[in-house]
Amino acid sequence: MINASVQVVAKAAEVSEPTVIRFCRRIGLEGFKQLKTGLIAALQRSESYLHHDVVSSDSASSAASKILESSIETLVDLRQQISRMPFAAAAGKMKTARQITFVGLGASGHVASDACHKFFRLGIPCTTALDTPGVLQQASVCQPGDVFVAISHTGRWPEMIRGMRLARARGAETIAVTDADSPLAEVVGLIFPSHADEDTSVYTPMSSRLAQLTLLDALQVSVALAVGPKAENNLRSTKAALVQERYETGANS
Repeated sequence: MINASVQVVAKAAEVSEPTVIRFCRRIGLEGFKQLKTGLIAALQRSESYLHHDVVSSDSASSAASKILESSIETLVDLRQQISRMPFAAAAGKMKTARQITFVGLGASGHVASDACHKFFRLGIPCTTALDTPGVLQQASVCQPGDVFVAISHTGRWPEMIRGMRLARARGAETIAVTDADSPLAEVVGLIFPSHADEDTSVYTPMSSRLAQLTLLDALQVSVALAVGPKAENNLRSTKAALVQERYETGANS
């Protein structure tokens, strides 16, 4: 394939040459040349699906050390970018939001759920959109004053991009935690660049997920500071409710 012309590939697949080109564009590529480049890159990938730094001959302690070092490196790189990220602007939009919707597809859905679980404690209505129908439908009925926070390592989910375009067209504020050079970054209002050195098409997200969680934790604190005493009171109330529940449960048992 990587040495074949488009004519040869079309003949082998028993389709026309324009069909091959349309296929390339349908999967997000510019053309046949980029498809061949991608295939060459795929052939050079490690056969291990464990972690990009780990090989099958590593001991358990060596593998654990490599995972930890990779995570530390990701956070150090992230720290160098923090001062250039729009925390104040995002917090200003989120503190008065009618509703915040955290959007995540695939593995990023877990990060979106975690963020929703933390942000609602500030007293701001929060929800999640974790699949394609949910993203598109929530975006289609949003209003000015709503805030969408899209989370994606690659920033290339077509459905997510379409949803953020739709939400923005309806007057909602859009924020993304994603690769700054991705298509998703081009359609949102504010970007928190997050691009750990990790190919999530091969590896289960580890360092990239850690970077996303850390950014959203920092954003939650920024929003709490922007909201002021009301946010702190809400956080105190949620903790008090849990303490009371534990006390009553313990007493009844």
